[in-house]
Amino acid sequence: MTAPESRRTLTDPAALDALAHPVRLDLLSFLMSHGAATASECARAVDDNPSNCSYHLRVLAKHGLVEPAPSEDGRERPWRATVTGLSLDLDSDDPSVVASSTAMLEASLQLDYQLAREHVRRRDRIEGAWRDVDAHAQYGLRVNPDELRSIVERIDAIVRPYIAATREDAPADAAVANLSLLAFPRPSFGEEPA
Repeated sequence: MTAPESRRTLTDPAALDALAHPVRLDLLSFLMSHGAATASECARAVDDNPSNCSYHLRVLAKHGLVEPAPSEDGRERPWRATVTGLSLDLDSDDPSVVASSTAMLEASLQLDYQLAREHVRRRDRIEGAWRDVDAHAQYGLRVNPDELRSIVERIDAIVRPYIAATREDAPADAAVANLSLLAFPRPSFGEEPA
């Protein structure tokens, strides 16, 4: 069972530029997958300090990506994500949207690979069942654009019910896992980039 999605296509260059900052991107990702958290909890999750996280959370709030969440005791100040996912318009007619989307995508790729490197470094300290299911797979496909689109859409359909921000029926032993998908044509050897 899943909760409703709140995906948003970002077209505001200022919001995209805000997310091109690695700490902000990591904070938003953390809140989307783990739910509401205080600046101190966020700081532990993204390996930063609470005051810096508090600042970055306010920047994200300015762009409508996070908001204050209700507090159980009235003293804590938790934050929650207002979105469950983001899309980019890399083909916009507005060059500033394309430039800001590209910068945000580059930051997202950097964060993905940083998380993967951290996992590899600490893999020997992870419980065996989780170590047995981690994966790194790379495939060299020979496909046309329609086939690649179909593959990505089928993978998305398989993964979507498990998205942490919307999944309500997770088993008791579930944890947040990271799954990244990159799909793009490889530059041909000896061919000048377009």
